[in-house]
Amino acid sequence: MRESKWLLSSRYLIVLLFLVIYLVPLFYLFNVSMKTQMEHLKAPVSLFEQFRFGNFSTAWDKGDFSKYIGNSLLYTAVSTGLSILLSLFAAFPIARRYVKFSNLIYLFFVMSMFLPNPLVPQFWLVNELGMYNTQWGYILLRTGGTGIAFLMFVGYLKSISREMDEAAAMDGCGYLRYLFQIVVPLVKPVMATGVLLTAIGVWNDIIGPTIYLSDNNYQPITRGLFAFYGQYLNDWPLLACGIIIVAGPLIVLYTFVQRFLVSGALAGSVKF
Repeated sequence: MRESKWLLSSRYLIVLLFLVIYLVPLFYLFNVSMKTQMEHLKAPVSLFEQFRFGNFSTAWDKGDFSKYIGNSLLYTAVSTGLSILLSLFAAFPIARRYVKFSNLIYLFFVMSMFLPNPLVPQFWLVNELGMYNTQWGYILLRTGGTGIAFLMFVGYLKSISREMDEAAAMDGCGYLRYLFQIVVPLVKPVMATGVLLTAIGVWNDIIGPTIYLSDNNYQPITRGLFAFYGQYLNDWPLLACGIIIVAGPLIVLYTFVQRFLVSGALAGSVKF
């Protein structure tokens, strides 16, 4: 009995520890965003004296986020949608072994996740194809950038009975119709997890736009964070507000898909 109580207490302590690790940085970020520049410089770790929500409107105007947020929504929505669609189309025949050397192809996908980023040849290819400094060129670059969605689809599809494929074929169900009307509803948990992970990667990308988008009108919302950096001094309270503004849409997206997140991550862990 004592041992079970000790194990239960240990679990609560571990959960509490992880909760503190995740919440303390967020609280510190919010704490800084409620200060003035002088208050932060005098006492960086002290609590704010009063709520200053006006800092967010100042940061919105100074970072010119209204100019960039449309680009980020376009890049994230289209790249995420195409990535999930391509991952599903690639994962289904490999999971079902409808193509030759399925195990080898799957192994290549896994190996590609551990390879270094081919930035130099990728930039040369983009430039040669005439896609440099174009919105669709950047979208194509970001499409399929996260291979974790493909791996999760493969793992989850392995757990779905193959007899459903045979029954659908006997009823005259076409390939595309089977994928979108039968498979897609079954893989919703994995799809939600893949959407969230892919969207985070596209939305938070700050290096890619700097390299491939020279036109300021094509920059995503992360470009606005550069407005708070100076040559001699950084505006830390407004920068904290800017970070919260950038992270806000992802938090909203998480609230919609969080109930699928854990089940999707566990479902996609089936061994191939």
